[in-house]
Amino acid sequence: MLWTTLASSLLAVISFATPAMSADVAPLSMNPAAQSAAATQPAPGENNQGVYSDPLSGFNEPMFTFNLKLDDWVLSPVAKGYSFIAPEPVRQGVGRFFKNVRVIPRFANNLFQLKLAEAGTEVARFGINSTLGVAGVFDPADKWFGLEEHPNDFGLTIRYYNIPTGPYVMLPFFGPSTVGDTVGLVADGAMNPMDYLLPTWITLVVNTGQRAVEAVNYRSLHMNQFEEADRYAVDLYGAVQDAYLQTRDHEVKKLHEEQW
Repeated sequence: MLWTTLASSLLAVISFATPAMSADVAPLSMNPAAQSAAATQPAPGENNQGVYSDPLSGFNEPMFTFNLKLDDWVLSPVAKGYSFIAPEPVRQGVGRFFKNVRVIPRFANNLFQLKLAEAGTEVARFGINSTLGVAGVFDPADKWFGLEEHPNDFGLTIRYYNIPTGPYVMLPFFGPSTVGDTVGLVADGAMNPMDYLLPTWITLVVNTGQRAVEAVNYRSLHMNQFEEADRYAVDLYGAVQDAYLQTRDHEVKKLHEEQW
């Protein structure tokens, strides 16, 4: 996930903090659940922050500052250079490729939640997109066969069964989370079969490189929205926290409402 989670939260912040922006603009987050969360905007002038407790704020706030500085000094400049070299369709294809390779956590967590149809759809999507879609660079499973992706992770599985996820925590490099979502992040990461087939030093290098490329690619596709989030949010830390937690609430609500 790396900076993808922080990116999604920052993008959702814009929708919460700028309800007066044009209604013709499409939802800014590429995550369907985040788009749903962004749709429930507060009335103009209302402060939507302060709903959630933050007992770890003494740790979270410095980590948030660290992540923002890392973005300012490293991630954003690299992403700008990368976006200058790679056209947007190429970068979108790279994003689809990374989604395709993360099929196992989506499949497994849909299975954990007894969503057999959704789990089967993920397998079918992987097979189609890995072949006809050129290793997932394209998404013919959706465009040609109507097989939509069903995002899922172990943190959502914990929430799905109403297991407390603990307090909010801002992870260095990885962005906003909770204690339960952090456990889920580790559990999802443990589902990578390459970690058990290759030497540790190789998997460490490969995984680190993959996360770095994925973070740069995602950031390059959301350059202006990040700047707008920083401009419009009165309390950026609190806005990211609220956006993240509300998005997770909407994601698990959607899982409960799905027909299966």
